[in-house]
Amino acid sequence: MISAFRRRPDLWRFIKFLFVGVVNTVFGFAAYAFFLKIVGFNPHLALACAYVMGVIWNYFTHARIVFGAEGFRRMPLYVLAYSALYGVNSFLLDHLIDDAGVPPLGAQAILVLPMAMLAFTLVSIVLTGRIPFVRGKP
Repeated sequence: MISAFRRRPDLWRFIKFLFVGVVNTVFGFAAYAFFLKIVGFNPHLALACAYVMGVIWNYFTHARIVFGAEGFRRMPLYVLAYSALYGVNSFLLDHLIDDAGVPPLGAQAILVLPMAMLAFTLVSIVLTGRIPFVRGKP
């Protein structure tokens, strides 16, 4: 079964991305909870700190395990992609907390899956130079 997935590189990357994403998500969510509940930061400062830690952690897991990229050459674009993800996440977090009345941890939990899907697309573009599941360059 694994060999069938390996014959379809984008699908194989996506499966690896999901598995690595679970680890990355646990790491990022734990960092967010730590800064929010233990350190006492407000939701946005907690999110910013968790993102900084997460970007560094995620770069190495994504680049090496999922996409087979090495070194730091793509790090600046990766940071840019995660900066965009942070902006989207922060905007949506605001609306869930302020407009929908969702508690901060619950709001971030709601955003995990949509943000992961957007992250896969952006990270794929940065680390492979193309949009996943589409032939050719972006």
